Amino acid sequence: MNKATYDRFPVIHAPEGAGHAVEGWDAIASQLLQAIKQRRESKTIACIECYLGLDETEILSELARRLHPALSIGTAPALAAPEQIERLVEPFLGGEDPVFGFMCNLKLPQFFDVSRIAALRSRIAAIPRGVVLIVGIGAALVCPAAECGLLVYADLARWPAQNRFRRNAASNLGIDNRTADAGIQYKRAFFVDWRVCDRWKKSLIDRWDFLLDVHDPQHPKLVDAPALHRALRHAVTRPIRLAPFFDPGPWGGQWMKRLCDLDRQTPNFAWCFDCVPEENSLLLRFGAVTIEMPSLNLVFRHPQLLLGEKVHGRFGDEFPIRFDLLDTMGGGNLSLQVHPLTEYIQNEFGMHYTQDESYYLLDAGDDASVYLGLKSGIDRTEMIRDLHAAQSGGAFAAERYVNRLPAKKHDHFLIPAGTVHCSGKNSLVLEISATPYIFTFKMWDWGRLGLDGRPRPIHLAHGIANIQWERTTEYVKQQLVNRVILCAEGVGWREESTGLHEREFIETRRHWFSAPVLHDTKGGVNVLNLVEGEEAIIESPTGAFEPMIVHYAETFIVPAAVGAYLIRPYGPSSGRTCATIKAFVRTC
Repeated sequence: MNKATYDRFPVIHAPEGAGHAVEGWDAIASQLLQAIKQRRESKTIACIECYLGLDETEILSELARRLHPALSIGTAPALAAPEQIERLVEPFLGGEDPVFGFMCNLKLPQFFDVSRIAALRSRIAAIPRGVVLIVGIGAALVCPAAECGLLVYADLARWPAQNRFRRNAASNLGIDNRTADAGIQYKRAFFVDWRVCDRWKKSLIDRWDFLLDVHDPQHPKLVDAPALHRALRHAVTRPIRLAPFFDPGPWGGQWMKRLCDLDRQTPNFAWCFDCVPEENSLLLRFGAVTIEMPSLNLVFRHPQLLLGEKVHGRFGDEFPIRFDLLDTMGGGNLSLQVHPLTEYIQNEFGMHYTQDESYYLLDAGDDASVYLGLKSGIDRTEMIRDLHAAQSGGAFAAERYVNRLPAKKHDHFLIPAGTVHCSGKNSLVLEISATPYIFTFKMWDWGRLGLDGRPRPIHLAHGIANIQWERTTEYVKQQLVNRVILCAEGVGWREESTGLHEREFIETRRHWFSAPVLHDTKGGVNVLNLVEGEEAIIESPTGAFEPMIVHYAETFIVPAAVGAYLIRPYGPSSGRTCATIKAFVRTC
């Protein structure tokens, strides 16, 4: 592609959304005061429930200045003592391991002190009339549901939350550790805080009166819950895109800068995460106001319509498919790595499924390659010895032990858990995988440092425990490289199965088309990427949704509820051959 076509800010237009969202603290306060007056009560308790990572003090200050409450309080004084919270979360933090812990089963009330909640409730009860403003995580816990007159949910997506950790602008749940290492904060949030906050959010989502968007603290926004819920219901009736985010890395490349029109001053971009619903945002436009919210809210609100009955029955309200881009054009090799087997991730980390994945080559230089599986006849003991020696300052001769396979555009490499692998330099990989993306065991990182100037964590013991030593050269070539099977064809289109491996629950289909091609979700969520062609358009054969245009390398989701949909070349690609890669969960 010779020009930037990638849409970095895809929005979903809320039906009849104009007038339902406002921007700025003055307008937000006016909207809340209007809602309070409509209650016609002498005393109204307004709860501003906050997600982890927000500046609760600022929200309290801005609203108190405008609402003039009889009492304004934060929830922090009701939290349990920090040392008590540390004891509570310690079993889930994995000791000194900088990356891995164990998925917690904790709930928000466990982080609060009952007597301290009672003290705040006494202060609230002592106010005979006027507005009582409660702001913070657990606001709806401090105020019993029966007494809450107004519930506003202040939300934050995980990617912006991670960036606040990096800027020392946020702490973990129940403690003040904003100056801690951002990686340690992320680990704690991943295994504890986000799980706790999401459980609490799901218990409240049907009670929201408003959603408060403070992703940009200088431009806060508010939308009323009925309009928000209509927009979410609308979103599962049509194809959608999530708001992507980009991050540099020690091996990152230059390809995405051009395609996605990214900051040319940034040294590189390694990742584009454009379908990771746990971390991506969803952009909803209400008239002239665009609301940013975690895309997970869509999963929580409409899991069956989004995922389909069978997928929801298997995974619950988790989105099991992830797409992202890995850019090594002009960069370096990824770390040599392996992902845990299912029983290992269950026993060691509390996850119920693992990160099987595949590499689909969107683009490749002349010397592009993928490291995949072990060479036939290697000595296991020698390889383990050399891996250990490399951690003491030596080098690891990867090509002595691991197959390095040439890679070209549209090759598809399958990577079931337990397979040693990494992408080589000078490629643009569409990584298609199951969602537990944090569980990568690096075994060799080519002797380089991370962007922070420190060695990246190596988990050799975990890695060695999961290597499937029988996946050697012949197995790899027969089972894991370009397993392309023609499934069906018609006038102007061809459908191929490209995997994944029989151990993986994700199936992929590639469609080549110069004419409209009919797809059907068949009751399960589809995730697609336009891997060939500049533009394509997605349409309903019955006019059930507005047509949606997608560009090269853009990932889009087709909710299970959509059913049948058409994709055809569009704009500059009209009359040319395009291609999509589609992933879905095998249900039989």
